[in-house]
Amino acid sequence: MALSESDLQRFKLLLINLKTGSLEAGETGQQAEQVVELDQTRVGRLSRMDALQAQAMSVETGRRRRQQIIGIDAALERIGTGSYGNCFECGELINPKRLEADPVATLCISCAEAQE
Repeated sequence: MALSESDLQRFKLLLINLKTGSLEAGETGQQAEQVVELDQTRVGRLSRMDALQAQAMSVETGRRRRQQIIGIDAALERIGTGSYGNCFECGELINPKRLEADPVATLCISCAEAQE
């Protein structure tokens, strides 16, 4: 059994909106990922450590955002080829409620739990 055409269009729109939001957030986050350069004669050690920690967190957030965009692109590709919503492991249809919660999901609940 496959998803209906209306479900596919709904998930496609959801994925496109998710990607747009990620790309917009990425534009603002790129500046925060830049190397921290602080004047050590005017900024205290704790301020430098805070700035370095904030920069490291921004780098990780950017990495996760880029991974999410890759997953979204792959899901959009699967919609185009007609395989969206099928579990990679068992081939069964992934519950649409799971896809609503995570539109880039590639495993049904049973197979995801088995992998854990």
